[in-house]
Amino acid sequence: MKHIKTDILIIGAGSGGLSVAAGAAQMGADVVLLEGHKMGGDCLNYGCVPSKALIATGKAAYGQRHSEQYGVKDAAGEVDYAAAKDHVADVIAQIAPVDSQERFEGFGINVIREFGRFISENEVQAGDTVIKARRIVIATGSSPLVPPIPGLDNVPFETNETLFDLREKPDHLLIVGGGPIGMEMAQAHIRMGMKVTVIEGGKALGKDDPEMAQIVLDTLRAEGVEIAEDAKASEVRGTKGAIEVETEDGRVFKGSHLLMAVGRKANTDKLDLEKAGIKPTRNGIKVDDSLRTTNRKVYAIGDVAGGLQFTHVAGYHAGVIIRSMLFGLPSKAKTSHIPWATYTDPELSQVGLTEAQAKKKHGPSLEVVRFHYSHNDRAIAERKTKGFIKVMVVKGRPVGASIVGYQAGELINLWALALANNMKMSQIAAMVAPYPTIGEVNKRAAGAYFSPRLFESDMVKRVVGFVQRFIP
Repeated sequence: MKHIKTDILIIGAGSGGLSVAAGAAQMGADVVLLEGHKMGGDCLNYGCVPSKALIATGKAAYGQRHSEQYGVKDAAGEVDYAAAKDHVADVIAQIAPVDSQERFEGFGINVIREFGRFISENEVQAGDTVIKARRIVIATGSSPLVPPIPGLDNVPFETNETLFDLREKPDHLLIVGGGPIGMEMAQAHIRMGMKVTVIEGGKALGKDDPEMAQIVLDTLRAEGVEIAEDAKASEVRGTKGAIEVETEDGRVFKGSHLLMAVGRKANTDKLDLEKAGIKPTRNGIKVDDSLRTTNRKVYAIGDVAGGLQFTHVAGYHAGVIIRSMLFGLPSKAKTSHIPWATYTDPELSQVGLTEAQAKKKHGPSLEVVRFHYSHNDRAIAERKTKGFIKVMVVKGRPVGASIVGYQAGELINLWALALANNMKMSQIAAMVAPYPTIGEVNKRAAGAYFSPRLFESDMVKRVVGFVQRFIP
């Protein structure tokens, strides 16, 4: 058994772990990084990257079949499913060097390709090596949650960890779970020429503003996706190519392939947390505002910390703990400024409070302003007029923004900036946006906040009248 000492030990080479490792090593800390599976974690290999690549394939096929509105004759838009998966693999391969072992060893990091487990409060064993560290970071991420549905053990099914390796084109894809992963994959596959049924136990896209989500769901249904809500799966049966999902109310859905997309579970099973005095929770690991666990020498970041499960949150967490670990400065994680997006078409994005949350928190102080894509000239030119923005404002400052429409995932960036820096609506309105751009939607939303104050104010009209009569 080899024994080494280090300043910082990081368990997990996904988004959060890699960010901590690169930052800490380049600022002079001695760093050991453990990874028992693939460098880059879920995001690169099974999540954000491959899903967006597959969505791009679906979008290209759909565009060919719906080009006549631009004066271009519609085409068949036929998809070679295996070739589409080759495209996905190529995208992963192009990004992989950024997350590679070689790159991080180039930063001076000791990368050990083994899973780690605690053997004491400040020691972790990885293979035949024991690492003693001053600070330890758990960044093991999450895995697909597979619920104990009767019969599921005997039926072949996919998760996000296997779907992108599938080369056999499904005839009819059943998706259990109507969250972002389920809805993104539903639209991608319907556009690639397959039948798709989504089976959701509650409301599809239930964590988003329901008014916004409905526009997405209506669009997917119009494209041919069958979306069954309030349909909790009670039994799964069948064989490869002939699978049935029965719900508690007796409905039966039949398909050729099954994708389980009901949520995520934190990767803690292999860590032996109790040996380090670390308390788990139902959703991951218990942490305080500084992302410290119940063992003050150990931090947990990203999905395993049990909060918002997004790649960009893991990266944000990395910045929070680097400030604390390397410089000894107080640093706390917040969630009020964290955006998220669902990459359907139209896209759906959110930052801060939804309208319902803002009403509950702020009551009559809340003002809600809206601006529709149908009034944006670039959206009209691109034939992308479906959708709108909704901004929740309290005392002149935005407290939340919801967007559904073309490039909603890009537009939400401005509102994330505004919330992170406690900006005023007047500062958004002062921005000059190039014309014609989709980004004008944001500025026009800010303008919609001030319009009644300027154009419906008797005081403003009296002042203007006075100036026009008496000031030369």
